[in-house]
Amino acid sequence: MDFSSNVASQLNAGTIAPEGIVIITLLLVLVGDLIGGRQFSSRFIPYLAIAGLFLSIGALCLGWNRAETVSFLGSFNSDNLSIVFRSIIALSSVVTILMSIRYIEQTGTALAEFMAILLTATLGGMFLSGANELSMIFISLEMLSISSYLMTGYMKRDTRSNEAALKYLLIGASSSAIFLYGVSLLYGLSAGETNLQAIGNKLALSNATSSLGLVISLVFVIAGIAFKISAVPFHQWTPDVYEGSPTPVVAFLSVGSKAAGFALAIRLLVTAFGSLSEQWHVVFTALAILSMILGNVVALAQTSMKRMLAYSSIAQAGFVMIGLIANSDAGYSSMLFYLLVYLFMNLGAFSCIILFSLRTGTDQISEYAGLYQKDPLLTLGLSICLLSLGGIPPLAGFFGKIYLFWAGWQSGLYGLVILGLVTSVISIYYYIRVVKMMVVKEPQEMSEVVKNYPEIRWNLNGMRPLQVGLVLSLIATSLAGILSNPLFSLANDSVTSTQILQSAKVVPQISLK
Repeated sequence: MDFSSNVASQLNAGTIAPEGIVIITLLLVLVGDLIGGRQFSSRFIPYLAIAGLFLSIGALCLGWNRAETVSFLGSFNSDNLSIVFRSIIALSSVVTILMSIRYIEQTGTALAEFMAILLTATLGGMFLSGANELSMIFISLEMLSISSYLMTGYMKRDTRSNEAALKYLLIGASSSAIFLYGVSLLYGLSAGETNLQAIGNKLALSNATSSLGLVISLVFVIAGIAFKISAVPFHQWTPDVYEGSPTPVVAFLSVGSKAAGFALAIRLLVTAFGSLSEQWHVVFTALAILSMILGNVVALAQTSMKRMLAYSSIAQAGFVMIGLIANSDAGYSSMLFYLLVYLFMNLGAFSCIILFSLRTGTDQISEYAGLYQKDPLLTLGLSICLLSLGGIPPLAGFFGKIYLFWAGWQSGLYGLVILGLVTSVISIYYYIRVVKMMVVKEPQEMSEVVKNYPEIRWNLNGMRPLQVGLVLSLIATSLAGILSNPLFSLANDSVTSTQILQSAKVVPQISLK
């Protein structure tokens, strides 16, 4: 009896109840599709998946400020920081499901299988957000990555989707191999430790911090993380994968997968590589500079909405990295807040792109000319999301950037903040260019696609799931600006209550003056 109670206390399986709910939902989706058939799947399976994700989010909320957070012999940490990241990933999956129902049905592919793969990717991202041990980190990362490859190539008869999946698979496999090699070096240098805290303590007490092997391990690990968050120069896959993948998949990759990557960066770098904080701050400073410049400048030349948002997501990763480099409570809190508001404004933009492409079959920016005259509500929704991404007040994106830049300024990252402000101005240009295309064009300048645009009547009774997802994203984007203070306080509470961040917090030595 004592033995069983001791094992139960060490496993502490209640901390992964949210992931358990996702696993049960995944099984129900597969069994329901097997028993009910395609008609049952299209009518009930998506809402079953959404209900399961909301239950998982509820379980995460119940775990807030839990006294005991470490479970499974120290391999998983369900602290408040991981709860916020896991909630962001689960919410991104909910909106992605709403976006994908009509999209997948129109393409004639199986909906239940897509939901199962998406739930598997969600599960991998949630486990990755709290993984506290090397083997669990790699298993979670591969679960997320392989599911992402499958979703990218889900349109089997679409050559662009096949090409995108192949490119993503080849570059992703190389990235995983590099990351695994870096992790194996870390395992050897720490004398066989796999727990992140134990690795950090051993490296801090030894002379390994100056060894070439540890520097190589750090570089390889950062390369794997940079691939996941689409940071330059590990961004090559992003434009092609965004353009060729099904649009709901792109939406999930741009938010859910990126949030998991930043969660991994915080937990692995701060905990295991805390003794090399100055070195990885230098590396991430270079990544942030390159990402903000290249992402925003190259986005100016894009003619496809999906490619434009691909380079935009690269630039957004550069902005978020300012909070990581700041290495302060304000920096980490601003990261969480920005990822939360980015969830809604970016998914809202992709919802508008899906609605437009389903009705017109194109995502070219020039084809949006004069859209206001045919669909003013869709134009309004896309305009709000794009202006929020550009940081126009009083929308949520403005407050997100203010918090990030202020955290960087407080930590002495003056040059990085000024560069962020300059590149934000550049981003406003290509976002407003799309808004101008939709709103300002005269009737005679309307594109041929918009001239043939179907008559649309938006009403509350006949709204489809995709439209519901868009409306929810717009409401959240608008209200997040008004409620920025309580949301930022929530993010700050999760940071200040996370022990690894408080114990490893050091003001960085970097100042780009």
